[in-house]
Amino acid sequence: QVQLVESGGGLVQAGGSLRLSCAASGSLFSINALGWYRQAPGKQRELVASITAGGITNYADPVKGRFTISRDVTKNTVDLQMNSLKPEDTAVYYCNGRRLTGTLFNPFEDYWGQGTQVTVSS
Repeated sequence: QVQLVESGGGLVQAGGSLRLSCAASGSLFSINALGWYRQAPGKQRELVASITAGGITNYADPVKGRFTISRDVTKNTVDLQMNSLKPEDTAVYYCNGRRLTGTLFNPFEDYWGQGTQVTVSS
């Protein structure tokens, strides 16, 4: 079993930076992809960035060039470096781990962190 715990959220002024960290209590070697999601008030949860076990990254358009996702399998951590933060980045950020099961009815097995609040003031 994998347990994910986020940290590093807080209040920051526009243009500032934050680094979110997600620590796993279990091994990440069996996880096919790791990602960061966020959910702002009144909006759906959206994918911010992801990274595969092979190191391939993907970013949502609003954060491209500003955010960087990285992982350290040996330390069982995945981080999100957020630079040039904007008020619209304000949301609860969640760490996600996805395992591809290969089954028809349950193709994915997701693990979620508890979330960490990021607030960007203008």
